[in-house]
Amino acid sequence: MSSKNIDTLLEMWALSMAKHNDLGPYQDFKDIYQTIDSTVVGDAPWKCFETEPVDSGPNASTWARQRYEVFYRDPDVVIANMLDNPDFDGAFDTTPYVHLDSNDNRRWSDFMSANFAWRHADKIYESDPTTAGAMYTPIFFGSDKTTVSVATGDVEYHPVYLSLGNPHNGMRRAHRNAVIPFAFLAIPKSDRKYDNDAAFRTFKRQLYHSSLSAILSTLKPGMTKPVVRRCPDGHFRRVIYDFGPFIADYPEQVMLAGIVQGWCAKCTALSTDLDGHICGRRTHGHTDDLLKSFDGKALWDSYGIDVDIIPFTRDFPRADIHEMLSSDLLHQVIKGSFKDHLVTWVGEYLDLTHSKAEAAAIMDEIDRRIAATPAFPCLRRFKQGRRFKQWTGDDSKALMKVYLPAIKGLVPDGMVRSLSAFLDFCYLVRRTDFDEETLDAIDGTVARFHHEREAFREHGVRLDIRELKAFSLPRQHSLVHYRRGIEDFGAPGGVCSSITESRHITAVKKPWRRSNRYDALSQMLQTNQRLDKLMAARADFVARGMLEPIYAPPPPGEDDDDGGPVDDSRVEGTVVLARTPVRSYPRSPVELGQRIQTPNFADLLANFLQDRPLSDTYSEDGMEIDVSDVDIFVFHSAVATFYAPSDPSGIRGMRRERIRSTPSYRKQGPRRDCAFVVEDQEGAGFRGMSVVRVKLLFSFSFDGVDYSCALVEWFKKVGRAPDKSTGMWIVEPEYRGRHRLVTIVPLESVLRGAHLIPVYGTGAHLPPDFSFKYSLDAFVSFHVNKYADHHANEIVF
Repeated sequence: MSSKNIDTLLEMWALSMAKHNDLGPYQDFKDIYQTIDSTVVGDAPWKCFETEPVDSGPNASTWARQRYEVFYRDPDVVIANMLDNPDFDGAFDTTPYVHLDSNDNRRWSDFMSANFAWRHADKIYESDPTTAGAMYTPIFFGSDKTTVSVATGDVEYHPVYLSLGNPHNGMRRAHRNAVIPFAFLAIPKSDRKYDNDAAFRTFKRQLYHSSLSAILSTLKPGMTKPVVRRCPDGHFRRVIYDFGPFIADYPEQVMLAGIVQGWCAKCTALSTDLDGHICGRRTHGHTDDLLKSFDGKALWDSYGIDVDIIPFTRDFPRADIHEMLSSDLLHQVIKGSFKDHLVTWVGEYLDLTHSKAEAAAIMDEIDRRIAATPAFPCLRRFKQGRRFKQWTGDDSKALMKVYLPAIKGLVPDGMVRSLSAFLDFCYLVRRTDFDEETLDAIDGTVARFHHEREAFREHGVRLDIRELKAFSLPRQHSLVHYRRGIEDFGAPGGVCSSITESRHITAVKKPWRRSNRYDALSQMLQTNQRLDKLMAARADFVARGMLEPIYAPPPPGEDDDDGGPVDDSRVEGTVVLARTPVRSYPRSPVELGQRIQTPNFADLLANFLQDRPLSDTYSEDGMEIDVSDVDIFVFHSAVATFYAPSDPSGIRGMRRERIRSTPSYRKQGPRRDCAFVVEDQEGAGFRGMSVVRVKLLFSFSFDGVDYSCALVEWFKKVGRAPDKSTGMWIVEPEYRGRHRLVTIVPLESVLRGAHLIPVYGTGAHLPPDFSFKYSLDAFVSFHVNKYADHHANEIVF
């Protein structure tokens, strides 16, 4: 907020206090800033050190003569503040543990339930038994360059983030001050003639490692001898630090691990055959052994090791960068393997097998199919298909949800199966809780993907690449490391680069926009420090009972949001009507039936009540139920709240979505959403459910009981198993005679919204002006989209 707006608000506050003969608490924005700056809670001041020139001689390169500034906060102070945050109380693990379910099966979820924490805690004790009883505190790191603007000046920054492994993953994903920027590294730049200069590249890499080593040096004493820190529950504990996962995309992993581009930072697989089976794990010890036996050129060519780089982890006990690197779901899998590889290969296949005009026409058809996808809560709408230049991670995630049905029938089934296997992998690893069965399923999808992706080579894609090298791609190769990554670090969502990517917004992009662009970094650092102090102070005030906890506000009666995370208490699922009924509908069942073009509505209502447990008055067999005097209240939406920790959710894993049934939505015509109705509680996945389309949401009272109901049209399953190419169930409208099957169901039988995507066929082409509003009416069969979100993927199988 600008200082001018702050002053305006303070003036309004002062005016409201004037009628009580009192003054506002602050005079102007400077007064507020001084109060924040003097706050001690959460204080971690920014510091700066300057590097010495590499070469100050007159003939030295410009980059070698420069001094570089590195801004940082003492990580020990940042960690002390984080441990002292009462907001983490109740979602904070003090010791590593092994989670066994009721059947004695091992489960992996939060970091402290995984092997890395247990293994390193054992190492600490074995090296020094006096550490017995100390709290193990693993430190997470995340680093990634980000650009705040493409048009002005020096707009690239390299922040480094810090978190801890003790707070649960939900805290880290929701931020809650669990991910804090603690350094902004220097980004050396020089003339274009040095772009391919080996010495300049080596300097940039080693400056990166030297900076991290210097910044983190204050943690070294606490990595061998326990230090006393106050924890979220208010207790003081002896704490010992340890380096945990480092979150980075592949280019940064190359720089961190000191390897050659194209090789794996985690294993010794050959760059020409990354998915081959003859490989071992990279470690500092393995590198040391190779350094004793081979020269630099042999190490570069045969082992992918850059001997000029000394990783910063060499300076710290128990730290091995190869062990620390976590899997990167966002950049390596979603943006890299899916969008940059598979989607691009589909386009290359069309170019190879069709004329230029025909390939363009098919690409346009794919785009029209994507644009024709029916609406669904929080689903990104591609109005013109994929034809836009700048792709974000969110765009790629959204495309994954709708891409498979769009290409079915336009490319070979093998390619569709390849993408289906890949999507299954992505959705499996995004879960928040894993057991051996899930890990085996992950391995199965990787093997299936490796088999099915051969369809691209069989149809001419990547034939110009050497046979082994065709699919030797580091980003796709990362899939084979996910099982071990989960066993070591827990759920990948807790160590994904999407956490740091979203943190860029609050730590870099928004503070930069708020600055005056002159010496922007110093202003950004001050903004970050003030925001951290405010969050820490609020958590402290809540813990002292001075403020109420922050909860998501209740939704207004007819709000336009489709849904999102909510900090409600955990329940498996509830569906409730909107708070305010629509007054323009008739109350009488007969008149309402005429209004909604369902003349037998009153009969349907009577049939519904016939199946309910009623009082003795209506218990006689064959007695007709009179509903003529029933008052019906109509609603245009209902809210489903359910436990979906794998999706963006509140700290308790809860998520909310809105199911709509309205004759006019945003002036674009009617919207009648679909939903899952549970028919068999014992049925596995979709076999125990059906899909319905909601024609009307309403409530009424009868015989002293309040009912919340939905008038629905039914769909029936096509076949007894999902479609073989897409892996999705297919449904079609269910009829009784010549009419759609329509009944009334209680709202408690509705689980949540369902997303249907048409089965477009092979030869048909959509008109250029076809609108998604008509998709649910214009097609005869539909895919049940198990990729709509992660919760849907877990229940529709």
